[in-house]
Amino acid sequence: MKKTLLTLSLCLVCLATFTKNRLVVSKAPIGIELKKDFQVQARINGGEWKDIDTYAFKVDRVSNAKHNVEVTSVAKFEFEGKVEIQVKSLAQDIKSYKIRPKSYGIEAAQEGNTLTFSLDRPRYLSVEINGNIYQNLQIFADNVLEKPKVKKKDLMYFGPGVHDFKGDSIHIASGKTVFIDNGAVIKGWLSTYGSRDVKIIGHGIVMPGRHEGIMVRYSKNIYIDGPLTTQLPIGGSDSVTVKNAKVMSWYGWGDGFNIFASNNIHQEHLFARTSDDCSTIYCTRKNYHGGCKNITIKDCVYWADVAHPIMIGLHSETPENEEITNVLYDNIDILEHCENQIDYQGCIGINDGDNILVKGVTFENFHIDNIRKGMLLNMRVCFNKKYCTAPGRGIEDITLRNIAYTGKAPNMGIIAGYNPSRKVKNIRFENFSINGKVISDDMKEKPKWYKTADMANIYVNDHVDNVTFSR
Repeated sequence: MKKTLLTLSLCLVCLATFTKNRLVVSKAPIGIELKKDFQVQARINGGEWKDIDTYAFKVDRVSNAKHNVEVTSVAKFEFEGKVEIQVKSLAQDIKSYKIRPKSYGIEAAQEGNTLTFSLDRPRYLSVEINGNIYQNLQIFADNVLEKPKVKKKDLMYFGPGVHDFKGDSIHIASGKTVFIDNGAVIKGWLSTYGSRDVKIIGHGIVMPGRHEGIMVRYSKNIYIDGPLTTQLPIGGSDSVTVKNAKVMSWYGWGDGFNIFASNNIHQEHLFARTSDDCSTIYCTRKNYHGGCKNITIKDCVYWADVAHPIMIGLHSETPENEEITNVLYDNIDILEHCENQIDYQGCIGINDGDNILVKGVTFENFHIDNIRKGMLLNMRVCFNKKYCTAPGRGIEDITLRNIAYTGKAPNMGIIAGYNPSRKVKNIRFENFSINGKVISDDMKEKPKWYKTADMANIYVNDHVDNVTFSR
């Protein structure tokens, strides 16, 4: 009996070992543009190195108020357990490097122009050589996704290769499951218009050109896991989950993950490098009608080459008196924020217009890297006449907890109400730090006659009530 138990235990250990470490690499389809700035390889412990193709992706660099296209590199693969990655810089010698987000604490061994490091969980990374953030390498090291076992009539399968729909729409009907193989590229965009109970799964690429890649519209019970695309908006919908998705855009108004007039939305483990806002929550807009409530967004990496990493409010229709309520952003890494227009600056932006009330929003566990141009915070009840027909009704009950900024001093932040009846109320900062210094009401460096917000370089106007800073 003891021998039998011992044998069973050894078998289980062997099985666990076998399933624990797994690497799945898919070749890029023939005809898809690659970039040769880096040589990327990966292996599991004791395994052979596997070559990983580096796709050419467009990103945005704004100069003199114009969008300029830069071409960056993207490498992607799937794994379980622990994987070792080797990145060789071919375009330039390595004098310095960064692997971001810094909060991940990834250390690389450098040998000449080659960096070697390990991952023990899915991560979305930027490898930057000599401070170059435009010809950098994005690594999307993802979980393994298998082709779903569903009835053939319910499955839309996009296998390895190019699926050219000439940039047109592909409608996903109710009850359908879409699987996009990691080696697939779809030249078109997916739409769930009016659909229910849809799944879109797989780490393949949806690349329609200057258009949203996957659109969830007037839909319910939608589950999306894995794709890489241009934009992924949700509008007029309920009960939508988006996990392990990546968006990259280069054109004007290329927002990342929009939420319009939708409820019960869960977004988790996302990457956005965008030519406009990375993450937004709006009310009535683009023929989507209503407020937003019950939104959870967690474990995301945001890189705004233009505009806001996070933007809430602004858009609605004045007579509606809509609300944005019960929102959580948790465990967010902001890598870049660069915006010339002061009205549209802010790593965390709440610009409240069109009679919207924004209430009950929590931002917690943020790591914000050096801001190239912009503010940490822009929280205003405002009347932006370009987009609104009235100011917002107010901003209330906002918590900012464990927010850490590291870098040079950003532009002055703003907390501002509109008038005595359209105020900002009850803003709580808890463990808010700038370059390691916690800003608190009892900090010794603060003169008694200063507002604590002065110590954080945040302007607070006369239509704001009850702003507190605690450790």
